[in-house]
Amino acid sequence: MPRARPGPKEGVHFKERLTGSSWSRVLSRNACRNGVKPLLSDSCPLRRLSANRPCKFGLCKHIYYSKPSDLCSRKRMKMIGALLVTLWLCMITLSSGSERCDDWGVDTMKQIQIYDGEPAKIKCPLFETFLKYNYSTAHSAGLTLIWYRIGQDRDLEEPINFRLPDNRISKEKDTLWFWPALLNDTGNYTCMLRNTTYCSKVAFPLEVVAKDQHSCVSHSIKPTEEMFYLEHANEKIICPDIDGFYPASVTPTVKWYRNCKLVDDFYERYPQGPKLVIGIVRNVYEGNYTCIVTFKDHGRTYNLTRTMKMKVVGSPNKALPPQFISPNEKVVYELDPGGELVLSCEVFFTFLKDSRTEVWWTIDGKNTDDIMDPKIKVTQSEIIGNFEDKTIIRTLTVAKATPEDLKRNYTCYARNARGEDHSQAVVRMKVVPPKYTVELACGLGATILLVVVLIVIYHVYWLEMVLFYRAHFGTDETILDGKEYDVYVSYARNAEEEEFVLLTLRGVLENEFGYKLCIFDRDSLPGGIVTDETLSFIQKSRRLLVVLSPNYVLQGTQALLELKAGLENMASKGSIKVILVQYKAIKKSKVKELKQAKAALTVIKWKGEKSKFPKGRFWKQLQVEMPVKKLAGVQASMGKSLHISP
Repeated sequence: MPRARPGPKEGVHFKERLTGSSWSRVLSRNACRNGVKPLLSDSCPLRRLSANRPCKFGLCKHIYYSKPSDLCSRKRMKMIGALLVTLWLCMITLSSGSERCDDWGVDTMKQIQIYDGEPAKIKCPLFETFLKYNYSTAHSAGLTLIWYRIGQDRDLEEPINFRLPDNRISKEKDTLWFWPALLNDTGNYTCMLRNTTYCSKVAFPLEVVAKDQHSCVSHSIKPTEEMFYLEHANEKIICPDIDGFYPASVTPTVKWYRNCKLVDDFYERYPQGPKLVIGIVRNVYEGNYTCIVTFKDHGRTYNLTRTMKMKVVGSPNKALPPQFISPNEKVVYELDPGGELVLSCEVFFTFLKDSRTEVWWTIDGKNTDDIMDPKIKVTQSEIIGNFEDKTIIRTLTVAKATPEDLKRNYTCYARNARGEDHSQAVVRMKVVPPKYTVELACGLGATILLVVVLIVIYHVYWLEMVLFYRAHFGTDETILDGKEYDVYVSYARNAEEEEFVLLTLRGVLENEFGYKLCIFDRDSLPGGIVTDETLSFIQKSRRLLVVLSPNYVLQGTQALLELKAGLENMASKGSIKVILVQYKAIKKSKVKELKQAKAALTVIKWKGEKSKFPKGRFWKQLQVEMPVKKLAGVQASMGKSLHISP
């Protein structure tokens, strides 16, 4: 309803005889009647009470004194006398009746925040919270509602001035109106309901705030939150608390803002006067929506600013019973006796408006809330999700768990409006595994020792092992290969190298190991071409054994021809392999082929007297490089070599 404009008020008279005099006390809201002239001002400077009760400090509103004969003569002495009598009556009344007023204190839950320069209406909270009847019932019973305020930085109550210019502050029934509210209206407001025998009052804080700079609102005013279901269609945000400020015949202008940004051509959001239609509720539409209502009253333009916080919550159509995350059968709690048993019950709840969400533990079917055991403690925490879904974590702790505690049944229950469910925690006493420390240590030590021994044996006897394998499991290379000789021996033609080849190498390889050697000076026919016969012998041989010495690398010798031919054959056809035996050390060689051969091939070194023994390391290395042949003598020799130290 539009605000009421105060009009002429009828005077109310109360007459009361004063002891010992013919004076009458007449209370009136208007001018003095029948010659009665007011002696006091029209407002109590400290605290205003009802019309027929003096104020706390003795200055009563609307108190006038009259003596039919001479009051209107305005004699100074009689005026002073009347004032003293009035003060005395105020003090007597204060001591007898004012202490019986029911003071509900300051209602901090009723804290009101309004914007500077905007109209506002405030209802007395007595009828909303503290009393069981409404204003009409109280007024019919003869009770009067009176308003007071304590301004900012002030300590004393003072009556509200309803006679401001343009009637900026007025009252109508149990409502206080501001047209508009200003910053200096901030303070504690008191509404008092009373008569001669009853008094009840309550105070509440009112804060008038200015809007933030370059903003449509003030962030000090917390907006009211309104919930909307996700993916619901054609929902509406309605501009709240605007009724009664303008007549129904007036159509105000309404602008909508989201986070102070004008809603203009927003996707799926359509302003319709005091309503904002949401086509489809989506999570991204959350925010603070502000409506600014503009209207005119008595030629003046007013604005009303209201802000709502849109909160998107889960749809009730998708609500589920409690969903257990833990405990579950996959998780087993194992504990040693005497330890602390900690069981966590984690339950997920979808959003359900006005639905209770409960989680509780039972031990052997008994609720932990009913178990008075100091070592059992239960704590709870909550995690709120995006759509007001929440996860409740209720933790059960049993200190110094005994073996009997570890055998109990621990079950977690959960309930909401959709149903109830439970899940049991699997608790076991930890089984002490047998200790095999000594056995494990011995086994590990034996394994390591065996590995070390095998490595040592292989490192020392690897030649014997290779020869043994070749003798018993190797493939005979001489079968159907078209070769005539096992080895072609290339050496420098001088007395010392010839003696080494003809006596030592030939004697052991042919006589001891059964290999067939091709020695050019021995096997070639007289009168033939050296080059052709050399190449022919090399092609008929499976190995090329090169006896290296300083004389071998001399340019233009037959030995170099043999080396080059063997290397080319090995590189191109792979039908022959080159074996390098270092008879004497070579300091530096300018022969390119020899450098390449020494870099790519293993060099077997002759160590003089140490290498003469046929079962020595030199001959074993040489045997490994020689072709594999299934000869009885060779096999016997190889088998025996495994039992002979190098």
